[in-house]
Amino acid sequence: MITVTIPKPEVTINKQNNPELSNIYGFTDFHLIPRDKGGIFMFYNNNDELLFVGKARKLRPRVKKHFEDNVSAIKDHRDEVSKIEVCLVEEPVDREIYETYIINDRKAKYNIDKAFFR
Repeated sequence: MITVTIPKPEVTINKQNNPELSNIYGFTDFHLIPRDKGGIFMFYNNNDELLFVGKARKLRPRVKKHFEDNVSAIKDHRDEVSKIEVCLVEEPVDREIYETYIINDRKAKYNIDKAFFR
């Protein structure tokens, strides 16, 4: 049996109500997410329910893209996201394993691909 230990998030950003600064869906702290580091990211709602898990070679642009483009898996659910957690994982194979494991272990609501629990 293989045991997977999910890494602790290095960065957590929360949605703000009525932010004074420029924001994207209430998030103003994207600058805290490393631009040129790889890893996994997790989107949560107000009830701490896992909505979506993703991986990226460059985290900040990929996370922001989910809130900006029209083909994102969460495009119809962006308003639900209230917290983003980011874990730095440099090895591509490790990112793939963590992403698939977290999607299935925590039953991410909007991940369709890689979901074995449906």
